[in-house]
Amino acid sequence: MLTVGDKLPSLKLPVQQGTSALPAGETIDLGQTNGKWKVLFYWPKDFTFVCPTEIAGYAELKQDFEDRDAVLLGASTDTAHVHFAWRRSDEQLANADFPWIADNKRELAETLGILDREEGVAFRATFIVDPDNVIQHVTVNGLNVGRNPAETLRVLDALQTDELCPCNWTPGEEVLKPQAA
Repeated sequence: MLTVGDKLPSLKLPVQQGTSALPAGETIDLGQTNGKWKVLFYWPKDFTFVCPTEIAGYAELKQDFEDRDAVLLGASTDTAHVHFAWRRSDEQLANADFPWIADNKRELAETLGILDREEGVAFRATFIVDPDNVIQHVTVNGLNVGRNPAETLRVLDALQTDELCPCNWTPGEEVLKPQAA
């Protein structure tokens, strides 16, 4: 599995966004950073139960991520057309206005090392990637437990301080300042 310090693969993948038109071959190039952080989160499969709660949770914080110069990217191993249909079927998902990577060839999930071999879908993996496309944080949950988007935002805040942040640190609190011996 790729981890902290590894480069995010520079892949061009199908992507789906919005509900106004059928997917028409749109892609995203993960090698492009535009000076932004990336928060890439995978869910196992569209039209399931835990996944929409996570997607809606991230969507609620989309502006907070943008305020921190971070681009939110969702992904699963479904096709762009399945993403489109799922978004059209659920108002909360229709309002999740960020790109959804359609990794149906499992190209990115395989490279990241997050495929559940038994189920053939991605684990609930979250990657925080810096503007140089270097992975700075990784969390991976099994298929049955959702994650906490607010915790992802807290970790992004801590990473962006470029300081030593203690356990449970939140923005506005003191960072650690070790004294020289």
